[in-house]
Amino acid sequence: MTLIEQIENDLINSLKAHEDVKTSVLRMLKSAIKNKEISTGKSLDDSETQEIISKEIKQRNDSISQFTLASRDDLVSKEQAERDILKFYQPAQLSSNEINTIIDDAINKINAQGIKDMGKVMAEIMPQIKGKSDSSQVSQIVKEKLNS
Repeated sequence: MTLIEQIENDLINSLKAHEDVKTSVLRMLKSAIKNKEISTGKSLDDSETQEIISKEIKQRNDSISQFTLASRDDLVSKEQAERDILKFYQPAQLSSNEINTIIDDAINKINAQGIKDMGKVMAEIMPQIKGKSDSSQVSQIVKEKLNS
């Protein structure tokens, strides 16, 4: 079963179970997937669907940060609930040890000498971490390792 099929099945089940938040999130996700399919003119595979899910999670995290600063706890909890539903459809996230190992291996493989090689290092590790880790956090770790 593809990821899109799983989302559609879960949407039907959430409608039957009257799970309003889950239904709303899955409808939004399905809409985002459909919009991407229309813009690209083709059906999406699981990795492309993962990219959309990651983007939606990132948007929720940004909203949570903003609502926390504004002391809007009601909106924070709503966004957290939506994020948790979306996270269910993501692959298992890499641990910090796994991320550091991937980065160290890439630095050694490329023989990176400093920050000027950051692009090469990121190009090497992105296929391995795509959808499994926040790329902005990984980028920050790479920058720290190359500066030291």
